[in-house]
Amino acid sequence: MTEDEITRTVALCRPDGSLNPEAVGWTRAPLHDTSGIGRGLRGRGRDKRWEYWALVTPTHVVGVTTSALDYAALHEVYVLDRATGGELDEVVIVPLNRSASLPASLGTGPVRSRTRRVAVAVDESRDGTATRLRARTPRVGLDVLVDRPAGHEVLGVVVPWSKRRFQYTVKDVGRPVRGMLRVDGVEHPVGGGAGAGAWAVLDHGRGRWPYAVRWQWGVGFRDGVGLQLGGTWTLQGPTTENGVFVDGRLHKLHGELDWTFDETDHMAPWQVIGNRVDLTFTPWHDRVARTNLGVLASATDQCFGRWSGSVVTDGGGRLLVDGLEGWVEDVRQRW
Repeated sequence: MTEDEITRTVALCRPDGSLNPEAVGWTRAPLHDTSGIGRGLRGRGRDKRWEYWALVTPTHVVGVTTSALDYAALHEVYVLDRATGGELDEVVIVPLNRSASLPASLGTGPVRSRTRRVAVAVDESRDGTATRLRARTPRVGLDVLVDRPAGHEVLGVVVPWSKRRFQYTVKDVGRPVRGMLRVDGVEHPVGGGAGAGAWAVLDHGRGRWPYAVRWQWGVGFRDGVGLQLGGTWTLQGPTTENGVFVDGRLHKLHGELDWTFDETDHMAPWQVIGNRVDLTFTPWHDRVARTNLGVLASATDQCFGRWSGSVVTDGGGRLLVDGLEGWVEDVRQRW
């Protein structure tokens, strides 16, 4: 299986809001115009837009979310203390989408969460070399710059379920980050000096989703090597979201991966195997989130840990990935 690479700008949607067939494929840069999401098609509740940033530092893991789910906006700031295992998780759900501002396409405008308990601001630098990420809750403050090195590539993918249900995602893995995290009044440097070794991931999403869906997602990074792996939600489609990054260059991994894990014990080792991929993930922390409001429900296990094993690059070389830090997650959604 070889997936189609798109190398020029393309509209995600047709004028009536349905999927543009020419948009299906993968890219090394954000080339999709997603401004058609929310136009043309009937049926509220299917449009999903979000920006999710994750930061991994020697002392903490941080997640920042701004999302508009058509009928509601969800804003979240999550912090894990790696030494103690303590978690802070501030979540605000607001009816409709007036509290969330998201650009029509990636990088074309600011991102904002505007609530009393969670505030988020994401802005691109004028020269395109960095992203400023700020977040605030009653107990957490974050102000960092996420650098974009020259030649840095991403993995953009359009996954079609039908003409009316489809998703565009951009996974941007392993960007250097520097700044400050404040937790309960205590400042923790991020990147540079004592905070060296910090990196960030962006999960950008725009699409029209089915009501019930399940996915797995895996990320890892260390010393210029990054992993981006997905599962289940892309089954039986023409595209996957799998790749390995080496010094900022994407090596696209084609075909589905076989994810094996214990659904009753997510802390047990995970196996991810497929064409050019033979990996094991060993967790050290499981972030568990459960919501059940009847019609709306979510079950998430996001496990932080380390990768081991190997991946074969485009040139045929076997790349050892032992010790890459990151996470895997298993998510079920009714939304």
